[in-house]
Amino acid sequence: MPSRLGRYAVRRRIGSGAFATVWLAYDEQLDSPVAIKVLAENWTEDQQVRQRFLEEGRFLRKVESPYVVSVYDAGELDDGRPYLVMSYADQGTLADRLEVEGLTQAQALEVVRQIGAGLQALHERGVLHRDVKPANVLFRTVDDPVNGTVRAMVADLGLGKALDVSSRLTMIAGTPSFVAPEQAQGEPLDPRADQYSLAALSFLLLNGRAPYAHASLSAAAAPGPPPALGLSDEIEAVVHRGLAVDREDRWPDVATYVDALADALGPGAATGAGPWLPRDPQLTQPGARPTALPSEDPLPPVGRPRRSRKRIAAAVAGLLVLAAAAVTVGYAVSDRDPSELTLDDETGTLSVTVPYDWGRTVADGWRPPNQESDVPAIAVGTSEDWQSDEDGEGVFVGLLTATDLPDQVPQHPECARADEPITSTDAETVIFRDCPVGVIVERVVQLTTNRLLWVQVRSADTATANRVLDDVEAHGFS
Repeated sequence: MPSRLGRYAVRRRIGSGAFATVWLAYDEQLDSPVAIKVLAENWTEDQQVRQRFLEEGRFLRKVESPYVVSVYDAGELDDGRPYLVMSYADQGTLADRLEVEGLTQAQALEVVRQIGAGLQALHERGVLHRDVKPANVLFRTVDDPVNGTVRAMVADLGLGKALDVSSRLTMIAGTPSFVAPEQAQGEPLDPRADQYSLAALSFLLLNGRAPYAHASLSAAAAPGPPPALGLSDEIEAVVHRGLAVDREDRWPDVATYVDALADALGPGAATGAGPWLPRDPQLTQPGARPTALPSEDPLPPVGRPRRSRKRIAAAVAGLLVLAAAAVTVGYAVSDRDPSELTLDDETGTLSVTVPYDWGRTVADGWRPPNQESDVPAIAVGTSEDWQSDEDGEGVFVGLLTATDLPDQVPQHPECARADEPITSTDAETVIFRDCPVGVIVERVVQLTTNRLLWVQVRSADTATANRVLDDVEAHGFS
């Protein structure tokens, strides 16, 4: 962890993704916490990525809105990497909130209203966001007795484009479950693309699931009719119009869409007593709490794994469920490289070799559905919440009882894109890229006629993910 970035004192790391790392820092001159986004070292020489990074700062700087993350400063480190100094969102992201619980209709409407205000501000200043999704909605504590103590802000314009550029040439990118069809097709864009994404987000907040679970941008380019929302006809008509495949059939602009949704939901959802979204004191707060170094938080000693009750959140084909189970994992330092760690399950059926610093927590438990006994499994990662942390890295390996490969591996709408599936007679692998952590790999292997092996890897880079995949072994099936 750097001690300083420019003139700012670094406190700790907030998160990292494929292109940048974000640090919590302190502006000593103005006595205020700030978030500093630094371009990842491996992209320093890529001029296209560097330009995208700098454009994000310029786009955000154009906008004066309480509902858009502000950029206060920019600079360059000694190694040439640019950085952006931005407002610090101490209450996490919308994705964080949705992992814990859903929102009431009043809360959902207020989130949509504030996001819509941010998007409208961007559009009025000639900027298109192009990647509206839960992970790009940040929450910040504010002192506002009228509108509550937490405010939503639109963030991460890494895919943003000036409208005059977007109208002529558009890079095919975005999050498949939220991206507009014309964007997935690489057509010229206008603000109605962001409106489509906001309507998809509205569907998620009101229904509990996104309208689509596209595995790739090619699937998002030709979506079928959106499913029923499960609410009144008036609400469904508003959201479905926002999700129209033909942009000419959508609302004229984001502000009109938000007003129509508020009218459809009625006065009961538009007003409420007390804060619209309560402040969560357990979320990250500013302070001098530097990231623990390995020497301060050592790995468990060999032969004595640290146990946790971490819940595995992914599901294969929507059917797999994690249940607590007594899976004991043993550590054995790899003979080939002291920087690696090899783990075996209690039965000696499964083993995996991972980077040494991944071995900070081992998750108990894998019991597939409709099964009364536990089966071999290993889950190891950089923290107890490695599967939900944006910068958490780790691997899950578990057996399943099934006769065929699933029709679809778990999906990851938080990732910008997914490679075409790599399929063989006995395995299927999908690599999701531009995820908050970097890459996520899902692999399902047919070991025998009635046994499957499921592997999920989350890694900051593809090379590490590939090495971990190559070092997964299942014993006793040949």
